[in-house]
Amino acid sequence: MDIARLVSLIAATVTTGLMAGLFFAFDVSVMPALRRSDDRTLIRVMQRVNLAIVNGWFLTGFLGALLFTGLALALHLASSGGAVAVPLVVALVAYVLQLGVTGGVNIPLNNALEQAGPVEDIADPAAVRRAFESRWVPANRLRTLLCTVALGCLAWALVLNGHL
Repeated sequence: MDIARLVSLIAATVTTGLMAGLFFAFDVSVMPALRRSDDRTLIRVMQRVNLAIVNGWFLTGFLGALLFTGLALALHLASSGGAVAVPLVVALVAYVLQLGVTGGVNIPLNNALEQAGPVEDIADPAAVRRAFESRWVPANRLRTLLCTVALGCLAWALVLNGHL
């Protein structure tokens, strides 16, 4: 049981870290670079990113963070790992909130961008860009914050787990 708890906790930490890093990379590099580009370039790039990102590696991190954190919490609760349970609960709540932001804001905006059609056929790319970028960027910052909180809590849980 000790090995399963530790492995699930490490897997939760790694997958959550991957997601926090992905969202952070968009905050500090991808979106600032696109902010300096013209409307059609931003739309074209983000349409391509939105198609490319739905792959097995992304889904492993995205869903793995949720599943491994839930598993780590369940295993620690089953083993009376009370001190570790608190940061695991906070990590799970933060990650679930991130899923809510992703499902409620980012994915619908990604879908709207795709539904705008081929970039060369968009009559008013500035309006499409504004509708997308003005909401997507702040929502992504929130996802980054929530994943970083979850990651910090998982790191703390690892520390506590080592002292049980």
